[in-house]
Amino acid sequence: MTREEIIKALSPDTDPAPLFALADKVRRENVGDGVHLRGLIEFSNYCRRGCYYCGIRAGNAKVRRYRLSHDEILDCARTAVSLNYKTVVVQSGEDPLWDTRALAALVEKIKAGTGLAITLSVGERTKEDYKALRAAGADRFLLRFETSDRRLFGMLKPDSDYDNRFRCLDWLKEAGFQVGSGVMAGLPGQSLESMADDILLFKKLDLDMVGIGPFIANPDTPLAGADSGTLEAALRMVALTRIVTKTTHIPATTAMGSIDPQGRQRALRCGANVLMPNISPAGHRADYSLYPGKICVNDKPEQCAGCVDAMLETLGRRRAEGYGHSLKAVI
Repeated sequence: MTREEIIKALSPDTDPAPLFALADKVRRENVGDGVHLRGLIEFSNYCRRGCYYCGIRAGNAKVRRYRLSHDEILDCARTAVSLNYKTVVVQSGEDPLWDTRALAALVEKIKAGTGLAITLSVGERTKEDYKALRAAGADRFLLRFETSDRRLFGMLKPDSDYDNRFRCLDWLKEAGFQVGSGVMAGLPGQSLESMADDILLFKKLDLDMVGIGPFIANPDTPLAGADSGTLEAALRMVALTRIVTKTTHIPATTAMGSIDPQGRQRALRCGANVLMPNISPAGHRADYSLYPGKICVNDKPEQCAGCVDAMLETLGRRRAEGYGHSLKAVI
């Protein structure tokens, strides 16, 4: 698709039904009907960054901070095994206490104890850090760039460097990771043109996974008064990302389910093929408050697994078999 065609498809004035139907067809032909389940472990909500949209930003004094221990994280990973999940996504803020040595030791323990595929989402590190984490056994790394618009990036992430973000994505590839990134739809000041550029950049970067969620304004951040994004805008981006990238893994994100009870189901019907049920300890889920209204904060992992299986059955879909590694190598 051309940039102009993508911009037109993103426009609220364009009927999304044909777009969603095409994305569902492309998804079925390229990644099949299986949905990969990846257990999410949110192990620390400490963060050194001051991103204006994020509820766990360093400047938010209202957050009850926590860090899980190695043993607590391993317990979560064992829960993933018991629920027949093949991957854990080990995620935190940019927590200075969790240095590369500690993270590498954790990865080694999870790998040795469970054999799970491991996705890390721990922010910007050095090239050598990424190599060490890959050598420890981490398979994938998720580092969202949130927007390809340099001006908007600078407004939303005032203490981050746009160019370094993309250098990190290059370093992750060099280190041998399967690399995921993503953006928010409906950011304050975001244009259809910049959203189209996001989608074209996904293809240019040849990403293995792309996550897209609606921007949800958090009352404890500098963007408290901003209008939140819409589910439809996020779904249009999901659909177009599927059409443009073909084999990229695309999650139906928790944020979609948080703004609409059918949000994740609708995403699975227009291109998505991944779900990330939360397996973090229930006592801390509400503290990982990136945005308000987050779903499933009080559900036990077993409840989430049952809910997901019921969702898939209703959609005529099934759990995917295997670890859900990148499909790029089989194009």
